This record gives sequence, C-alpha cells and structure tokens, in this order.
Amino acid sequence: MGVPGRPDDARADWEERIGRRGVPGQEGHRGAAAGLARPSGLRATSGRGHVTLDWDPVPGAAGYLVYRAAGEIYEPLDHGGGDVLAVPAGPYADTSGEPGRIRHYAVAAVADGASAGPLSDSIAAAPATDGPATVTIVVGAAGPGEAGLSEPGSTPAMGSGLLERPWEPMIGSEHLSYMLSQDLTGGRVIGPELREALRIAHDELGVRAVRAHAILGDDLGVYTEAGGRPVHDFGGVDRVYDQLMEIGLRPVVELSFMPRDLAADPGQSVFSYGAVVSPPKDWDRWADLVRDLASHLTERYGRDEVVSRWAFEVWNEPNLEVFWSGTPEEYFRLYDVSAGAIKSVHPDLRVGGPSSAATGWIGELLGHLDGSDVPLDFLSTHVYGNVPLDLRPALASHGRAGTSIWWTEWGTTPTHFNQVGDTVFAAAFLLRGMASALGRIDALSHWVASDHFEELGRPPQLFHGGFGLLSVGNLRKPRYWAMALLARLGRSRLPVSVRGDGAGGLVEALAARHDDGRIGILAWNGTLDQTKIGGDPLLERRLAIRVFVPPGTAYTVRHYRIDGEHSNIVPAWERMRRGAPWPSDGQWAELGELNTLDELGPAQRAAAGGDGVLEFVFDLPMPGVSYLELAQDGWL
Repeated sequence: MGVPGRPDDARADWEERIGRRGVPGQEGHRGAAAGLARPSGLRATSGRGHVTLDWDPVPGAAGYLVYRAAGEIYEPLDHGGGDVLAVPAGPYADTSGEPGRIRHYAVAAVADGASAGPLSDSIAAAPATDGPATVTIVVGAAGPGEAGLSEPGSTPAMGSGLLERPWEPMIGSEHLSYMLSQDLTGGRVIGPELREALRIAHDELGVRAVRAHAILGDDLGVYTEAGGRPVHDFGGVDRVYDQLMEIGLRPVVELSFMPRDLAADPGQSVFSYGAVVSPPKDWDRWADLVRDLASHLTERYGRDEVVSRWAFEVWNEPNLEVFWSGTPEEYFRLYDVSAGAIKSVHPDLRVGGPSSAATGWIGELLGHLDGSDVPLDFLSTHVYGNVPLDLRPALASHGRAGTSIWWTEWGTTPTHFNQVGDTVFAAAFLLRGMASALGRIDALSHWVASDHFEELGRPPQLFHGGFGLLSVGNLRKPRYWAMALLARLGRSRLPVSVRGDGAGGLVEALAARHDDGRIGILAWNGTLDQTKIGGDPLLERRLAIRVFVPPGTAYTVRHYRIDGEHSNIVPAWERMRRGAPWPSDGQWAELGELNTLDELGPAQRAAAGGDGVLEFVFDLPMPGVSYLELAQDGWL
C-alpha cells in the first residue's frame, strides 16, 4: 500500500493522515542511535555525473544517513523515494549534485531507522562533467592482477557458493477476495486476471507464497454476531486459499483487518473497501477468532503443510494511524494475544510482526518482548524507494540473533499512481534491492504482483503508475523482466568484482552458473535518485566484462537488454493509444505480441584463448539492465 498520488478528496485526506512514512535522522541524535560510534574512513570519488561515497562500517548500525551541505548546514540527502532515507551500507552514489559544484558530505549511523548518531568528519567533492566512464566487471576465478582489487572506484570480489533468492519466499497482492470478482477493469475480468498474475509469479519467477491484506474482512464473512454471540465462518477464506493452493502458492496469513462486529470503533476504516482499523472490542473474542482460524486451516490443509509452509503476520503497518487507530500498547497486546492463540493450535506454527511502515516499532516490539515467553519467529517491516536496512544488529542486541527477517512490502515508491513504477528506472532499482538483500534478508517481497488493485480506486488507465509487476491485461513491465532475469540465474553463484567510474554506486553485477554449465551475468546501471527517472547521459557507462572459463572453450552468447527501447512495452502503448485510456481488442493482441524480453542483437559465438578469458564490451544507459547468457556450444 502507500501514499496517494492523485488530488481528489479521499486521497488528500489519506495524505493528511499518513504524513511522511519515515525519515530516519529527522528526530535528532538520540534514542537507540545514541550509543553508535561516529563513522570513520569517509571516502569520496568524483565520477562523471556523480560523487560516490564509502566509509568504514560502524558496529551495531542498521544503516547510514548521507548528509550534504553547500554551506554550513548539513541535511540528509533525499533521493525522492518517499520513505526511509538511510541506506544499509556504502557505496552510495549521489547523482543529484550539479557537475563541477563542490559539496561537503558527512555520514551518520542509524540503529533501527528511528534516529541518527553523530556525524562523521566531512569530505568535499563535486561530480565531474567528463571522463572515461568505464566500468570493468570480472566474473569467475580471478587471473593474475585481478585478485584483491583495491584502487579507488572498485568493489571487492563478491559471491560464490549458493545464490540466495530473496524474491522467492513471497510476493504481495491486493486483498485475495479480489480473485472472486467478476467486475471489469479495462474490459478485463478482474478475478481470472489476478489469479493468472499470481500463477505467472509462481511459474516464471519461482515465488512460493502471497501476502495480502484483509483476510478477516467482512466481504469474506469470517466474523459476525448473532444474538450477541460470535459466529465464525471460514467458507470465504477457503474459496480464496483453495485457489492459491491450486496455483501452487501458499498464503502469508496477515491477521487483518478487524471484522466490523468485533471492532471497538467500526467507524475507523481505510481503503475503498472500508477495511476497519480499530482494535477489538473484546480481546477474548479476537483470540478465539485467531485460534479458530489457525485450527481450521491446519485441519483443512493439513497440519504438516501449514506448519512447514505457511506463516501468520500480526496486522499491517500499525505504526501508521491510518492502519491502526489504537495505541502502540494496544498493538503490542494484539501481537501477544494473536501469537498465543496461534501457538495454542501448534507450537511450530510461525508468527511474526510488527509489519510496520518504514522500519518503525522494531526496537519497541523487541523491547516489549524482552524477558517474555511471547514468540517471534520472524521480524517483519516495510520500506519503499530504497534498499532495506540491516536489522540483524537490532535483533542481536535483544538476544534474537538468527531470527528470520522478512521485508513483507517493498517497492520503488509508497505512492499510488506514481509513474516511476512503469519505468526502466524501477527495473534497475529492483535489482539493486535484491542484490543488497543477499546474505542478510530471508524474504524481500515485492508489493505487488498485479495492477488489479483497488486500495484507493481501480486503475483509471493502462500504465497508470500501479504497484504491479504486471499490468492489467498481464503485460510484463520492465521491472517484471528484471525479476525474470534474476530468476533466470543459476543456483551456483560466481565471484564478481566491479571497478571503475560508478562501481557499486551506479553499476553492479551478479553472476551464477547452472548445473548444465550455462553462465548468466546480470549487470545494471541505476541510481536511487528519482529525479533521474528519465535517465542522464552523464550516467551512461561503457561496460567491459571479463569472464574466466576453461581455456579453449567456446560459447554461444545471448545478450538480453532492458532499456528505453528494449523489454519496455510502455512506449509501444503510448504510440498507439491516441488518448485512449485502454486498448481495444486488437490493440491488446498487438501489445501481447510486442511484450517480449528483447535481445540486443543476434546470438554470437565466443571462444576463450589459452588464458581462459572471454571479453565483452558494450554501452549501458542509466537506467539500463543487461543479461549475458553463455552456453557452451551445442547446448542452445
């Protein structure tokens, strides 16, 4: 979900209630960050169109705010994501400065996203207006002179072993009762298209579960009262969960929202479908409802199935008053009661929270649980427009090291109807976030699979800035193709080092090998700075990729590309629409034919010499994504 992007009365009211989702550091140097050290070793590298900053890590830090000053006043750099500004680590590329104009930079550590520690010493730098703008990517076993790269503008070799896949555990969806809808959007029947979008996520991206709101909503009739006595009916829940199971997906059961008959204040609601955000009027009846739901699910789908493959998350973004009209203490009581009810059905059922916006209430929930026997099987929170912070230190400080970390909502923007979601910029952003998650986050759940979504009203037109990887009509957007390329990587991660102008801050790469020997190399050029959604010629880069393979081997090489003219269906619709909000039947068919993952050119043959090195050189725009697939001759 998110902040609205259109100025009618309902959206203006939402914006007033929700405010800014979260900007760590704006509350001053206090709170959990008070014990954090001043960052040291701040380094600045000027490159064409950017300044890349890096620094030494601070023990206990969840992330870092980057500050910039033109004079004496330092302010956190706002890259326009509309949410948390802190990043988990360097390098950080500032692409918002004026080329040639010197600015002063400093960084501060954050502990849990709520406050910042002391500023580092400052450093001055300015973006360059020219330069070679070349980035070298080395893949595989390093040869002479390639190991231990340490010159300015380089990143150390990363990876080897199993390639983790944080996009697979779950994806977001509009409330699942929408799968039952026979209404039309854009001339398309909503329910079947939403089901098909979720099937695509499972079959093509490897996604295993779906998180959605409002499974306890009144449209599914879960809870009513007759003669003052509770009535539980899980028939509607069965209808939607049966459809997920048929697809091969499992639910992350978000315990929301409050059934109207159980609400202390049923007038407190959100979204076009009137989700009630009040605490319960009777805590025992809430516990009974949660217990009966968990018991019903284990009986219907099998205890081993639900215990091993399902999970329960307590509420959604309770730290925002738009989603929880109660107090923090009432939410913590909701968590305790819900967790106890779930564990009473089976002690191995998984439960977690706080499912907060912008990393809020992490320390508060952990502190509330300190010294209690209330379980926390996973810690969950959300962020948009940024890569997620590192929550492992917060867990360790409360004696919960090793607890699973689930970012159960994540995307390019928290704002409804924001055009960034339909752009190539969003594709590079998605890859940056997923790569950042490797080794520290168990699940990074993209919000959402489909543009069939009605939180603040149904889509007004095709490519309206919806949250979906897939449009109405299930056209694949550029960021869908980015996720598909991640899924195309093999399971065995290969070491990758990146050096040159913008290495790590702009240009990053992953590489992996399939069991049959195919090699995939995924490289992207992107910035967090959303003023650069349309690109910037100064940020275009020439990539030189060196791949170490057995000497004398030959490969067929395919080069797939996502940029303004490749794997980007949006311009095709703009050319044909002539002001129409939705395609005609013929245009839907034409768009389907054009909606492809595009190759930059025909397949080529490459052979390694005695040094065992394959070399590829090409230009990559910003934003842009390239995927090289190498198959030993005879395999394609």
